[in-house]
This record gives sequence, structure tokens and C-alpha cells, in this order.
Amino acid sequence: MSSTDKPKLNLPLKIRVTLSLISAITNASRRPNGTVNRTLFNFFDRKCSPNATPVNGVSTKDVTVNAEHNVWFRLFTPTDDVTVTGGDTDTKSASLPVVVFFHGGGFTFLSPSSLAFDAFCRKLCREIPAVVVSVNYRLSPEHRYPAQYDDGEAVLKFLDEDKTVLPKNADVAKCFLAGDSAGGNLAHNVAVRVCKEGLRKIRIVGLIALQPFFGGEEQTESEIRLEGAPLVSTSRTNWLWKAFLPEGSNRDHGVANVSGPNGEDLSGLDYPDTLVFVGGFDPLIDWQKRYYDWLRKNGKNAQLTEYPNMFHGFYVFPELPESFQLVLEVKDFINKNRVSN
Repeated sequence: MSSTDKPKLNLPLKIRVTLSLISAITNASRRPNGTVNRTLFNFFDRKCSPNATPVNGVSTKDVTVNAEHNVWFRLFTPTDDVTVTGGDTDTKSASLPVVVFFHGGGFTFLSPSSLAFDAFCRKLCREIPAVVVSVNYRLSPEHRYPAQYDDGEAVLKFLDEDKTVLPKNADVAKCFLAGDSAGGNLAHNVAVRVCKEGLRKIRIVGLIALQPFFGGEEQTESEIRLEGAPLVSTSRTNWLWKAFLPEGSNRDHGVANVSGPNGEDLSGLDYPDTLVFVGGFDPLIDWQKRYYDWLRKNGKNAQLTEYPNMFHGFYVFPELPESFQLVLEVKDFINKNRVSN
């Protein structure tokens, strides 16, 4: 395909500038020797502190799970001025679903306190409404696979053993895993672990994968056609996989190419109902659709929702109407699965 034949993505100037800045900062922070200039990246990574005083109907606090590994989560709790659709309007007595959220950033960047993810989780908390647990996990390349999955599982076990860290009306029997990009990968692989090992009190009834970060040695049609799209490029994803996967592994490792020959066999697992979001301008869309098809072939309940004119990570831009539409679809999925499971 010639450059003149490439599909065009029409975005407001502010978003185009922001995406260009994000790409420039992450490119400058990724050193050729496989390390990350944390000082440089953190200088530009705007952070939000937790706030026990409700802001727009949501209060937040940070809870430590493992201080040695810097594993913690930001807890988002809706306050009593948030209306629970179809139920008790007082959130102090209404049962609320629990959403355990894993942030994106290629396993290498960002945290729950990063401005974009703090704002997005606040929106989920307020609009669903739900108790949201946003997980801080160790980052690569300082910590390679399986550290991130270990940390995600550790948070679930922590909640399973001590529910008192959550609000009294948090319904751990109606728990959802969610994640965007690398966080979507994390949500899937942590779900597989939980299906195998089990939990005592927490029951995972749904999984929400927002443009999950999967890949393989093959370069797909969408990766070729959409080269140069915002945030995702072949050189960037190659670097991120190399920084994350075990030394000597390639991108057909079972946690990257989950639907490939090295992926887990899900046929015998009680894998949760899954909602997969994809964007028409995301070079990873072919891998994400393969994931959806693979879930269906394994007999799992899966739903695919496509935003044809959206790019990777569009949902963290609240000025886009598609961002709010996605939140409404997440809300609908959670409400339906709370009733049916």
C-alpha cells in the first residue's frame, strides 16, 4: 500500500498534539540498550494524589499490598451522591460490583496515579457505579515476566483474604477484571491463573479487555497497513516485548501470542464472560480479533465491540464522544453479568 492509499485518521488538533508528545516522550525514554530513562519519563508523567474527600462523587485512597515489590492499588469508591441505576440509590447500602483494573503502558510505563488512568478509573467508578481497584504492578525491563502477573494475582489474593479493605457494600462475588492495552493482556493472563488456582471469596464473573496488547512473530495485515498510527508502531512494540518477555523468548511466547500454538488451553477452565474493545486505527486490531475468535472457539462467552474510527487508547481522551460511549458499554456489560451470573 502506498502512502497515499493509507487510511486517514481525523482527530482534533489538541489530541493529535498530545499523541505526538506521548510518542516522543516514550521514544526518548526507551534507550537502545533496553533500559528506560525513568527520570526523563517521570518528569512528563503527571500524577494525581489520592483524595479521601469526594470529588464529583468519588473518593480515593492508596492501599499497600507488598511494600518490597511496590505493589499497591488505588481504591476508587463512589459516594452517596452517585445514583445506582436500577437499584438502591444510596450507595452506602446498595451492593456494588468490584472492578479490578490494570493500566496500560506496554508493561513499562505509567501507574494508577498517572493523570489519564486516575481520571478514567474515576469515570468508571462514578458512571457504573462500582468500586474500582486500580493496580500498581512492577514494570519492565527492571522486572520481567512473570512479575507483572504475580503482582496482579497478589492483589486479588490480598482482597480475597481481607475484604475489609473494601467498602462494606462491595460485592466480591461479582468481581470483574479489566485492563487496557498491556493491562488487557494482564487481565487475561491473571484470569487464567485464577481459573486454575481458585479464590475463596472473590468470584470473577466478567473480563473487559480494552484494546489488549497481544502479538506474535508474524506481522499481521493491520500492523503493516496501519504502520505510523498513533502510539503503536512495529519498532515500539518490538522493544516493549523484548523488554518484558524472558531472555531468549520471542513474541510467540504463550503470554504474548495467547491464541497461538503456545497459548493456554482454556477449554476446561471456567473462564469469565469477556468484552473485547477494538479500534479500526489500532495496528493491534488483528491480534485482538484473533483473541476474541479464539475465546469463541474455546466455547467461552465473548463479545466484540469495534470503534472503526478510533485509535489505540482513545478512551482516555474524555473530549471524544466515543470515550463516554465505551464507558456506557462497560456499564451495560457489568450490569448484565451481575444479573446473569
